[in-house]
Amino acid sequence: VFPSLAQAHASVANEVYQELGEPSVFLFCPTEYCSSLCSPSPSQSCYLQTIGQELLPGISVIWTGPKVVSQELSAALLEEVEGVLRRRPVIWDNLYANDYDCRRVFLGPYMGRAPGLMPRLHGLLLNPNCELQANFIPIHTLGTWFQSEMGSCANPDHAGMETAALRDSRGPQEGSYSPQEALELALCDWVAEINRQALEPGR
Repeated sequence: VFPSLAQAHASVANEVYQELGEPSVFLFCPTEYCSSLCSPSPSQSCYLQTIGQELLPGISVIWTGPKVVSQELSAALLEEVEGVLRRRPVIWDNLYANDYDCRRVFLGPYMGRAPGLMPRLHGLLLNPNCELQANFIPIHTLGTWFQSEMGSCANPDHAGMETAALRDSRGPQEGSYSPQEALELALCDWVAEINRQALEPGR
């Protein structure tokens, strides 16, 4: 029925999207969802070129970065992906995912993401550790990174009120995310949370 897998995927996704009334959030995960799965590269992938051309513009496309689990994300890569998909990608960040090896738990700060990525993103989803409590530091430091990114993106004319609402007195200065400082802040808050839970009746 379809001349290619990409056209089949786009056609089915478009039909479902329209049948649902074109919701404001509709995520599509392509078969080639990271650079290492693209042949020969994201910008030269026939599959992604077709997806970019055929997929309705209101549908968001998920991307994980250079690899399935990407240690780094660069603005240059996101610009390439945006060009071929004809839309900014939604990053599905597997930095902390441990479902492929549950013997490992990832507790470090959110890092390896170049500053100034926000204008290249349509959204960012964090795939966490399978163990609920182990995600305090990942999610906390992601929040600190996000605050820093929002601060650097804020219009200078409105930065005072806008960024004040995004940071508390312990938060990062605008556009100055430090993984080490974010980790220390998360650890302080995590210890306070653990102590609070320890005092609850029945603990």
